[in-house]
Amino acid sequence: MGLFDLFKSKTNENTQASDNIILAPMSGEAKNIAECDDQVFAQNIVGKGTMIIPSVGKVYAPVDGTITMVAETGHAIGITSDSGLEILIHIGLDTVDLAGAPFNIKTSQDQNVKKGDLLLEFDIEQIKSNDKLTQSPIIVTNPDGYEITVLKYGEVSHGDDLIEVRKI
Repeated sequence: MGLFDLFKSKTNENTQASDNIILAPMSGEAKNIAECDDQVFAQNIVGKGTMIIPSVGKVYAPVDGTITMVAETGHAIGITSDSGLEILIHIGLDTVDLAGAPFNIKTSQDQNVKKGDLLLEFDIEQIKSNDKLTQSPIIVTNPDGYEITVLKYGEVSHGDDLIEVRKI
């Protein structure tokens, strides 16, 4: 092993480690998913993760990957990471009822995205004025075979390390 091989292996390890980190897709307050008012999310029925109560109405790609689902109403986006994680970002609770009004979709199904790409904008006040909660689950929907650890609760900015996913 040469000197440069040593650097290459460290780079590969760091790249692999970053593939297992899901970044905060929005700024706000990260909370335990068990506190979610929607029991489907709170009881980990859809998958495992956390939720953010957003302070800014923008959603960014939390991983490098492919958009696998964009809800017609704009309230939810699915991404499959390059490493195979399936991630659901659901904006607010029961916001499907708003028929797309507070959402401005900036991405499309099958689009390749990089961490930090803007995916969606939404109007927080419009969601609240329609008596909907802004609790926004960020869920790994294929958690089997993985240990999922929320890295940060409290105030987060989009792009912060939020969830670590390790194969078990």
